[in-house]
Order: sequence, then structure tokens, then C-alpha cells
Amino acid sequence: MEDFKKLFDSFSKLKIGVIGDVMLDTYMWGKVDRISPEAPVPVVSLNNKEYRIGGAGNVALNCKSLGAEVFILSVAGNDSEGKLLDELFTTNVIHTNYLLKSTERITTSKTRIISRNQQMMRLDAEVTNDLAGKDEKDLLAEVNKFIAAQKPNIIIFEDYNKGVLTEKIIQEVIALCKKANVITAVDPKRKNFFSYQNTDIFKPNLKEVKEGLNLLFDKVTLPLLQDIHMELQKLLQHKISFITLSEKGVFYQQDKHSSIIPSHFRNIADVSGAGDTVIAVASMVYAVTKNIHLMAEVANIAGGLVCEEVGTVTISKEKLLHECELLLS
Repeated sequence: MEDFKKLFDSFSKLKIGVIGDVMLDTYMWGKVDRISPEAPVPVVSLNNKEYRIGGAGNVALNCKSLGAEVFILSVAGNDSEGKLLDELFTTNVIHTNYLLKSTERITTSKTRIISRNQQMMRLDAEVTNDLAGKDEKDLLAEVNKFIAAQKPNIIIFEDYNKGVLTEKIIQEVIALCKKANVITAVDPKRKNFFSYQNTDIFKPNLKEVKEGLNLLFDKVTLPLLQDIHMELQKLLQHKISFITLSEKGVFYQQDKHSSIIPSHFRNIADVSGAGDTVIAVASMVYAVTKNIHLMAEVANIAGGLVCEEVGTVTISKEKLLHECELLLS
């Protein structure tokens, strides 16, 4: 029987780098009493404002929440949003020594205006073109420094198609990790889907797999997913396929070992951020145990737990430990 307390205690020995697109999420709450006389739009009287870490930063928050030492590897803008993001990382004890500020870009920020628990509008400010030559070179230099100085256990790639993870950065960082014996885990997006070659854990969701491989199917079966793994492996030469199947659970395969783990019954409130939690938990369990079945079981529970809350939330270590003891012992 698995000693989950011991497993969870061992997370504190891990050093993790999260590389990818960081964002600032701003939430503004207010009430609507009237329609504007200037245009047929509601007037929102704001009464509360909150800043949160978004994008790849949410993966970092999940790793930190489980007890690891976490470093963010990214490029933000040299602007007030970038400064705010820096402060939020510091408050959450996530190291920003390797977070670069660029004059060529703005910090990706998403502002949500909410009234009566309903999103009225979202304002996005972002630059989505690939990092310019100097920024790309500087980020690679920082990753080099990070691996040499910190000797991390894992680097997680969290891709949101905002331009930080260029093909060159993906390939060079994976090569650096291979050389230094660092585990690589990837949460891919469509654009760079096939650039992530030779990683340890490749974690797309079912929709991304369908788009990436141009597949059309409705019924999800184990033989179908095994074929998908083989197809992906031909193209990517990765070790482990770990595919999230939304309400159907998760699928994993390494060599000939594969399984679908069904999801546990939950009151689903909001699925946003679940993928960030799943990649964080899966990477950490795998780094400590190298047990892919256990990795999939625990990550599956974690993904379900965060869906019970509204908005993007990080996993609670105590809650996850309690659920694992309850459901897996």
C-alpha cells in the first residue's frame, strides 16, 4: 500500500523550473443598475479588484502549493503589469531570478469584468509573436544558468501560444535537460505541438490531440488511445503519453503499459486551470516515484478537485492528500 503522507512529504525535496508564457489575471467585480446613455451597454460600478498569477505562473503556483521549490523561466514586459506579476510571484515564494523583462514586449494581461457572478467582458493585452532574437538568446542563457546553479529535478513547459516558447527554445532547452538528467514535462498547444521531441511526459488534452493529428472520432476507447500513443511516439520519440479526457478521466502509456483511469464523481463548477494542476501534480509524482500508474491516479484526482471551485485555483496539498488516502488506499 502506498504511503501517501511520505510521498507528499518528499515533494519538498524537489526543485522545479516552469518555462512558458506568464500572464497577469485581473478580476474586477461590480454591480449593474443601468444601461449607459452613450451606448446600449451596461454600466458596471466597480467595487473590488484583484490581481492573480495566470498562464505558466499557475503551474508554478500548483507546484509551490505542493511544497516544491519553484523557479519561473520566462520573459515579461518591462511595464507596470510585469512589476505586479513579479511582486505576486515573490509573495507566493516563487523565485524570479530567471524571469526576464523585455522592452520589446508587453506583459500578457487579461482583465475580467464580473457582475452578479457573470463575466460581462474580458480585455486582453498581449503580444503573441515569437520572442525576438535578443530575448530568445537571453532566455536560453538564463535556462543554462538555472540548470547549472540549481540542478533542478524537473522543467515543465507550459505553452499558451504567446510566443515565449519558440521552436529554438523548446529544442535547446530539451537538449540541455537531457544532458543534465532533468525530467521534462510538456503541456502543449497547437502551434508547437510537434516541436516537443524527446521529452519525458507529453500531456495534451483530447481536443489538442484531435487537432494535432487531424483525427475525427466520438467514442474514446483504450485501443484507439493506444494507436494515438503510437502515432505520437513516431513523431515525437517521447517516453510517456498522458492525455486528459475531461469528464472521462485520463489515459497514460509508456512502452506497453497503458490504461484509462476514469474520473471520480465530482460537482464540477469550473474547469479553468485544471490542466495546469494536472501537469504540476503528474510531474512531481513521477519525479519522486517513476511510477506512471500512480502519477496518473493522483493527477486525475487533483484535476477533479480544482474543478469543484469557481475560477482558477491551485491545488490544496492537505485536500489532495486526504482524497488520495480515501480513494487510492
